[in-house]
Amino acid sequence: MAFVWLAVFLVAFLVPVSSLLPLDHDSYPIDISDPDPPIKNLRMEPERKRLTWDLHGNVSEITCLINSKDFTKVWKSTYCSIPYLSCQATNYSIRVTKGQPFSTWIQYPSQEGNPRAAAENLTCWVHDVDFLTCSWAVGREAPRDVQYSLYLENLDSYEKWPCSQYTADEQGTNVQCRFHNISVLSKDQTRFLVNGTSSGSKIPCSETSDKLAKIEVLAAPNVTSRWCNQSYLFMQWQVKSHLNDDFKYELQMQKGTEPAYKEEIYKAFLELNNPGTYTVRVRARDATFSHYKPWGPWSVHQHFVCEDEKGARLPVWLTSLLIALGTLLIAVGFVLLFCRFSVMQKLFPPIPHMKDHINGKLQNGRTMTWDPDQDSQEECPVAEVQVLGET
Repeated sequence: MAFVWLAVFLVAFLVPVSSLLPLDHDSYPIDISDPDPPIKNLRMEPERKRLTWDLHGNVSEITCLINSKDFTKVWKSTYCSIPYLSCQATNYSIRVTKGQPFSTWIQYPSQEGNPRAAAENLTCWVHDVDFLTCSWAVGREAPRDVQYSLYLENLDSYEKWPCSQYTADEQGTNVQCRFHNISVLSKDQTRFLVNGTSSGSKIPCSETSDKLAKIEVLAAPNVTSRWCNQSYLFMQWQVKSHLNDDFKYELQMQKGTEPAYKEEIYKAFLELNNPGTYTVRVRARDATFSHYKPWGPWSVHQHFVCEDEKGARLPVWLTSLLIALGTLLIAVGFVLLFCRFSVMQKLFPPIPHMKDHINGKLQNGRTMTWDPDQDSQEECPVAEVQVLGET
């Protein structure tokens, strides 16, 4: 038994405290067993977005962590680059993974105010093509005079956009924000940040980040063209978005009184042969993030009755196009016919005929004026004139 206690004492004495303390402990881990640790002076450089330290020992690989989760590794370096600094108190840690075992951490920024006074359940989504809406709940322990404000921040350029329209609850506290024109906002990674103010206490912030394309709920497809006849059905639609252009569609179709069925396609039109009577509707979602994004709302039901040819009608635009094309062809035909007659007249002019002296008429009933003074293309000298007689 004494041997067991001795072993426990030796382990507690020899193992560095910094490697025993959890990474989210409330104070700095201090290695009391090593007066000269391999890493000293861990600190945050917010302007450069760096977690920086001084390197003193034989260390070749260091893992950097945010709230105890690995996010990068560095080799023989004295800093880790931070993607973006949260407005909330966050634990930043480093751990030696190759070299003298050691770990330490800091908290940045320092916690101010009651965390339960901050806005809760912050959620943002893009909808109806042009709109971005963010909503949140008042903190459970927020003071009565608390007020919240929201702004967006581009995490690449750090450009910011304040909320343009708030919605308040019965107490006058802002709980929702809407942007009316997302085309002017950034398509890069965006941070949504809600700050709080109160006359009597400090209110911590709340935040989330994402790309607008990932949080868009697509509008219902707009059917732009549809027609059918007894042997063929065609329907085309369009989905509008400022953020996405690659869509996946789900069709719900029902033929007559048969059970409805669904089909997923990537093209923005539907073709059916021998359709009969059909009811169709369609909805869309972003094909790039389809593994986790929900479907958008359904379009209006489209009802087709394609049983007989008499009831089949072409689209108005197609009918107008065919009428215009037919009129143009008729006009071109008349022009060609007129030109052909004129050319034939020039190539083959009429040949004059001799007068029938017996009947006193021309052979073909047509006369031509003979002008002896007019130059002719061919001069034929008269060698002999013979008088046959008078009648």
